[in-house]
Amino acid sequence: MSEQKKVAVIMGSDSDFPTVSGAIKTLNSFGVPFEVKIMSAHRTPEEAASFSAAARENGFGVIIAAAGKAAHLAGVLAAHTTIPVIGIPIKSSTLDGLDALLATVQMPKGIPVATVAIDGADNAAILAVQILALSDDELAKKLEAEKISMKNGVAAKNEAIQQKVQELIK
Repeated sequence: MSEQKKVAVIMGSDSDFPTVSGAIKTLNSFGVPFEVKIMSAHRTPEEAASFSAAARENGFGVIIAAAGKAAHLAGVLAAHTTIPVIGIPIKSSTLDGLDALLATVQMPKGIPVATVAIDGADNAAILAVQILALSDDELAKKLEAEKISMKNGVAAKNEAIQQKVQELIK
C-alpha cells in the first residue's frame, strides 16, 4: 500500500485563514495529511507555479486554493499541475464574493478547477477527501460513516421538530 496523499491548502492571503480553517479542521478530522501555505497568483506567481508543478512528486493528491476578489490563484495552480484543484471563492470585497466565484469557476478548456460555494471550505475538504478515497478504502469507510452520521442527525432533528409540532397544536 502506498503512502496516503497529502492535500495542499493554499490561500492567497492570511485574511483568508478564518474561512480556510474549516477545511483544515475537516481534513484533520478525516486524518488526511495536509500542508497550509500562503501564495499569491499576482504577488508570487513563480512560487505558485513552482509549487503546483512539483505537487505530485511532493506527495500531494489534491490542491485546495482559496482566494477572494480577482481570485486567480486556483487557475494559476491548475495551469501548472495535473492533480485536481478545488477552488474556494472567498467573500472579501464589495461584490460579496461574486467576483471571486466568477474568477474561480470560469476556467478555459483544459484547465479545470472544481469550485465550491463562496466560503465553502468544509465542502472543499470533503471533496478532496472523496477524491483521495477513490484509491483509499479506509478514507472511503470514514466518508460512509460521516454520511450515516449526517443522516442520523437529520432524523433526530426531525423527531425533535415533530415533538414541538405536537406540543404546539395541543
